[in-house]
Amino acid sequence: MEAKKSPKADVGRNSSLYFVIGLAVVMLVIWQALEWKTYDKENEYDISLNVDDQLDEEVPMTEQIKTPPPPPPPAAPEIIEVVEDEEEVEETVIESTETSQEEEVISVDDVETEEVEDDIDVPFAVIEDVPIFPGCENEKDKRACFNSMMQKHIGKNFRYPEIAQEMGVQGRVNVMFVIQKDGSIGNVRMRGPDKNLEEEAARIISKLPKMTPGKQRGRAVRVPFSIPITFKLQ
Repeated sequence: MEAKKSPKADVGRNSSLYFVIGLAVVMLVIWQALEWKTYDKENEYDISLNVDDQLDEEVPMTEQIKTPPPPPPPAAPEIIEVVEDEEEVEETVIESTETSQEEEVISVDDVETEEVEDDIDVPFAVIEDVPIFPGCENEKDKRACFNSMMQKHIGKNFRYPEIAQEMGVQGRVNVMFVIQKDGSIGNVRMRGPDKNLEEEAARIISKLPKMTPGKQRGRAVRVPFSIPITFKLQ
């Protein structure tokens, strides 16, 4: 028996079209799923309604303090009494300071004046007549002779302190002293790196002989002098 087939009932004739339409629908659904966005729900009520309104409280009014009016000024006296001044005022007599012709005027020449010698210090570098070191009396350049004799005196009396040698202390001590108006040495000052070196420098200066004082304008003056003493270990 032959099967009955209808040419119009061919199901597979439009299968490719249906496949394309189905694929397009699936792609559209997937795209919508990827693009889907969600948002938080916003409050639809006014938060300000929950705040209590405190502006309706009554503010107490400050009472105005009334100050009393100032008292009226005292009334002026009706009767004015006149008091007589019975006290006598002594007159002040001002004597004239002008001299009369009969008074004797002392002239300036009659007043005796005493010359007062000022104790001034004249540095060794600028003094007219330098102090004379013993042995330099006959030298022409007494300034150079003074410096030379000072170096000889320091070298002759120099002695390195033992305690400074043991401690390895060395350096330069600046010694300053004043040759007084009588030729003696005074006002000795030292400045150095160690106390023992300063004491040794003071001992050397204390052995200086008495000198002929320096003179400025023919008058003896004090002459400050300074010299360095170097202590160096061999």
